[in-house]
Amino acid sequence: MKKIYIIRHCEAEGQAAETKLTDRGRNQAADLSKFFANKKVDRIISSPYKRAIHSIQPLANQLNIEIEIDGQLTERVLSTKNFPDWFEKLKTTYDDLELKYEGGESSQEAMKRIIEVVEKVFNSENENTVIVTHGNIMSLLLTYYVKDFGFEGWRNLSNPDVFLLRNVDKKVTYERVWG
Repeated sequence: MKKIYIIRHCEAEGQAAETKLTDRGRNQAADLSKFFANKKVDRIISSPYKRAIHSIQPLANQLNIEIEIDGQLTERVLSTKNFPDWFEKLKTTYDDLELKYEGGESSQEAMKRIIEVVEKVFNSENENTVIVTHGNIMSLLLTYYVKDFGFEGWRNLSNPDVFLLRNVDKKVTYERVWG
């Protein structure tokens, strides 16, 4: 049975790619490392954003595993415009997966990116993989497997958050193992 731990990064100072973790976020990264202390991990893949890499670096150091960077795990861009009602706009993209705002990516496009990463991992030799990404794209992945995860699932994610995906007989299930 193949396992993938999908992790939402720890608490960060902001949303930009170069944003660092807060002091609390650095403590959370240490807690993540402890959480995985008794779990088998063969591979770690991360979004290139600093907050994602820094969230898993303590575990990578502890296990002496190199972090693989994958640009398909970056956070979804809703739009290049600043929307005062971004929360409602985001909610709408869960109802209409093809909806796309100016300069942004539809839910379907973002979902496709992360599904490709997960499917490659499930088809690889590795049994236990950690993938570190961001809240919106993570919620879209979980929505792909269980349709009712959606917007409310995204709203209920924590920083960090960890879900375990299992692939048994080509059926993917997940459970929240953090929070």
